[in-house]
Amino acid sequence: METGDEQVAPRVGNAEGTAWKILLALSASHMINDTLQSLIPAIYPLIKASFHLNFTQVGLITLTFQLTASLLQPFVGMLADRRSHPYALPLGMGFTLIGFVLLASAGSFDLILVAVAVVGMGSSVFHPEASRLAKMASGGRHGLAQSIFQVGGNLGMSLGPLLAALVIAHRGRSHILWFTLLALSGILLLSRVGGWYRRRLERHLASGAPPDGIHRHSLSRRRVVASVAILMMLIFSKLVYLASMGSYYIFYLMDRFHLPVQRAQVLLFIFLFSVAAGTILGGQFGDRFGRKRVIWISILGVAPFTLLLPYVGLAGTVALTVVIGLILASAFPAILVYAQELIPGNVGLVAGLFFGFAFGMGGIGSALLGRLADATSIAHVYHVCAFLPLIGFVAAFLPNLERK
Repeated sequence: METGDEQVAPRVGNAEGTAWKILLALSASHMINDTLQSLIPAIYPLIKASFHLNFTQVGLITLTFQLTASLLQPFVGMLADRRSHPYALPLGMGFTLIGFVLLASAGSFDLILVAVAVVGMGSSVFHPEASRLAKMASGGRHGLAQSIFQVGGNLGMSLGPLLAALVIAHRGRSHILWFTLLALSGILLLSRVGGWYRRRLERHLASGAPPDGIHRHSLSRRRVVASVAILMMLIFSKLVYLASMGSYYIFYLMDRFHLPVQRAQVLLFIFLFSVAAGTILGGQFGDRFGRKRVIWISILGVAPFTLLLPYVGLAGTVALTVVIGLILASAFPAILVYAQELIPGNVGLVAGLFFGFAFGMGGIGSALLGRLADATSIAHVYHVCAFLPLIGFVAAFLPNLERK
């Protein structure tokens, strides 16, 4: 509900300004990281056929990846808040590289699970620390900085299926090894970012000032906990729906419209590209119009389109998924910055908690939806998921944290 007594201190400027080169480098490395991650669901049809898997086992692959990515992230974020590690980011990308070497050479379903678990570990190191750096480099424009950082990830998520269609679909799983070159370039880029991070920390330690301005609010602990619970419900709604698209949209298109794998992968790319565009808009709108409004509209506002999706033809499906991606993706930058303002001084913990919860919900949702698809049909999954955005009603109970 609207409240008038939960105001925070005025915005504190950042004397160093916005570090655009660092934000762009973080965005580019996020694109590399998530391109590699999105290759995993993009090659599900190849893995499913090679190892004779059912949809439940496909869901277990996603669950394994998402759990290793999600369970570690809050701990990594908490550790980063207490003690900075400037070169943790290239280390995380190193885990991703090792995971892809294992994925290309795995000879059994169990080894596939080990490979995706290692890739998930790389993600758990990357996201909390990179999110902290994005806030540090923001110059006070936190929503925009998070959008720039996250749009790189969403662009990467959209590129994975396209690259899978071009490089892997007709050449086999061993060609995954070519993508280790992307991981190597990410390690080099993040090593440069780590050098900037180390120098900035040294300057602030010498001056005795904290690297980031901390803004306090007057909310009670109980109100903060309740607000975090509401944000988790909204993340659940958003991520489970996105899990249905990321893991099963290709199968849905192949089953309902009898499309070949490559064409279905291209249509998944179109959806994920719209998610990337929605992300960059969400952060800017949150800075300008208020994060609570953006959170509410981006979750609940997508409901009419998700409810209509299972009943339209191929052209309508493509058009609706573009709209769904644009609107739904705008929520996450606003949610993350809102949560950082809700729990000030714990940027890494908040990033790890919310990225981790997002990955966890995506993995659990994917596994449950795979089981549902085996028990019913892949089309039925989209009838069920269509109602998830209605959870957006709970955003009305978030307090206002807008700075006057």
